[in-house]
Amino acid sequence: MEEDLLPIGQFARLGRLSVKQLRHYDELGLLRPAYVDAGTGYRYYRAAQAREALAIGLLRSMDVPLAVVAQVLAGGPQALAPVRAELEAELARRRRMLAALERVMAEGLPSARVRLVAEPPRRAAVVREVARGPEDIGRATSAAVRRVLRCLPAGRAEVRLIGLFPVELGEVVEVSVALVLGDEVGGSVGEELGGGAEVQVLFGGVFACATHVGPYEQISLTAHAVLAWCAERRHAVAGPIREVYVSDPALTSPEELTTDVMVAMEEEQ
Repeated sequence: MEEDLLPIGQFARLGRLSVKQLRHYDELGLLRPAYVDAGTGYRYYRAAQAREALAIGLLRSMDVPLAVVAQVLAGGPQALAPVRAELEAELARRRRMLAALERVMAEGLPSARVRLVAEPPRRAAVVREVARGPEDIGRATSAAVRRVLRCLPAGRAEVRLIGLFPVELGEVVEVSVALVLGDEVGGSVGEELGGGAEVQVLFGGVFACATHVGPYEQISLTAHAVLAWCAERRHAVAGPIREVYVSDPALTSPEELTTDVMVAMEEEQ
């Protein structure tokens, strides 16, 4: 055995890692010891390996997954790009949560004025997208809007878009966006119009409705108020939550966007 080799305990102190971590990184092939005693199984490291050990500790302190740490050590910092993207997405989500929290702090728990409205059945082109959890709903909704707008007849000025969202949100959320069709657009129920859009009839009935004014990311606050209103009156929720987009986001600032949040009601029997 070479004289400049360090036992695992001494090297752990030098590289600012625990003995347990070093053993784990050895098993993963991330940081192999320079020598393993065949008789005792003791691990020994060279002092020059401390730089690599410290690099691993630095990257782990930034929540870089071990698989990416290995890529960085082998190929360079460009392997960190996906991690950066994930952190940016998480930061954006936290900022949205902070904005919603500040609104609750300023205005109290959601208590939007709820009214009853009668909605007729509406023929619509419907597009579905799958969101990877609640934090991905915004992306999925935007993607569905882009797809369904391809069904818009040329020259048509009036656009009525309705978002359809499940009441219970799980790890996978199916998001639908409906474009209400006029008589100028043909197509029978079940027919595809291109882009994955399908002609459907949105059911009518009596809905509890409240108007949300503000960013789309905070619509959940108004939805909470509508669901609370229904629960107080012992009305079961029928079907998905509807978001009727009144404003054009291309022409309206986020703070002034108007959206009607609607829940179909069923009286408890």
